[in-house]
Amino acid sequence: MELRQIGTSDLRATPIVFGAWAIGGWMWGGTDDEKAVEAINAAIDAGINAIDTAAVYGFGHSERIVGEAIQNRRDEVLVFTKCGLRWDHDGGQHHFDSEKADGEPVEIHRDLSRDSILWECEQSLERLGIDRIDLYQCHWPHEDTPAEETMGALVELLDQGLIGAIGVSNFTAEMIDEFLSYGPIHCSQPKFSLLSHEHLDGVIAWCDEHDIATIVYSPLEQGLLTGKVTVDREFAEGDQRRDRPWYTEENVRRVNAVLDQVMRPIAEAHGATLAQTTLAWTVRAPGITCALAGTRNPDQALENAGAMDIELTDEEFQTIKDAFWQIEGP
Repeated sequence: MELRQIGTSDLRATPIVFGAWAIGGWMWGGTDDEKAVEAINAAIDAGINAIDTAAVYGFGHSERIVGEAIQNRRDEVLVFTKCGLRWDHDGGQHHFDSEKADGEPVEIHRDLSRDSILWECEQSLERLGIDRIDLYQCHWPHEDTPAEETMGALVELLDQGLIGAIGVSNFTAEMIDEFLSYGPIHCSQPKFSLLSHEHLDGVIAWCDEHDIATIVYSPLEQGLLTGKVTVDREFAEGDQRRDRPWYTEENVRRVNAVLDQVMRPIAEAHGATLAQTTLAWTVRAPGITCALAGTRNPDQALENAGAMDIELTDEEFQTIKDAFWQIEGP
């Protein structure tokens, strides 16, 4: 199985990483814990060696599910999680309002202060049931906290062996460059897909030039690029896709037309699904180290893992890129 180095760290991950946002239930219309545990084990069995979660996913629930699934398989998998989005106190910079699975309203705050990071790390380690987080990432920038303070806390955790590498998510190249003044950054996690590719020539290229890995999220555009979303599909209450611009009837129709006309013949030539072909394209793109593939059940886990066996030709890669680059965003 191919492994890719995470920046200058000692971590080596498979090109496809298990994305654990959805199994937390929050913003995805709930979750099935039993299927989530089965999905994680199926992914590991299929060769995926890394799981990406965050404290805020399900307000700790995703981390607990991951911990349950890997309790007897810790040596087979890398665990990535994130800090900096707090729902359990009213400090920090207000990020947005949401609600928990039980409908209870909650305010999400950004907080990358030293005390918050150290406390969050302790809580995540406990929920995950592990003694070291392999990659610890700042979930979103927090301009109210100096970079020196944030990095000081992360380097402290690194020196203590409580984390194995430092990452950031949703940061610009300028922000990462400032953080590098105070310690190592091993990984960046921006959004990237065939429909959302504005970062490819920006922070992704910049990180590639500076030996920083890039693990992208939403490569399947929250399921739209799987071809399984029909124009009449209805999403459950609490599922964020109900309000996403890409999920209007017109945009679903436009995307599905390109999937059918351009990508489907290429997928069929490889004996692959549209989702697998999309993921294979993503991890072949310049500057991309790994892609997070959100997974909620064992079938999805096996399908996502299968993407690692697909090798697109240069012509196939370019054909897909040219077709999707012509789709105007909503």
